[in-house]
Amino acid sequence: MQTVLEQITMLQITPHMRILLSVESVDFRKGIDGLARICRAVLEEDPFSGYVFVFRNKGGTSIKVLMYDGQGFWLCQKRLSKGKFYWYEDEGTVKNLDAHELQLLLWNSSPPRAEMWRKIIPEKSF
Repeated sequence: MQTVLEQITMLQITPHMRILLSVESVDFRKGIDGLARICRAVLEEDPFSGYVFVFRNKGGTSIKVLMYDGQGFWLCQKRLSKGKFYWYEDEGTVKNLDAHELQLLLWNSSPPRAEMWRKIIPEKSF
């Protein structure tokens, strides 16, 4: 029998996955079915698509991640013991994230402020 930790590590976020973040907060009393309805009605996406959907509660202290893997839904939640998740605002109802942006959000509780790639300017050689 697998432990809960082993089961959670099976859910991998990879660069080829489409990750959609709900900009507006949602009622966290909702479970899988309620969040799937939000995916359809508000985000206008199919919850069975295999996309990763990310939601935040009104207080900004928790996020939920919903994903369908072909057999069933995964619903993961992270609640901060202190502080808040800082969020993207005034950018419509949904925002596309890259895998590294979701990882930064999960580990640092704030969206990245810098671009993934920057042009490197070589130093002048003497």
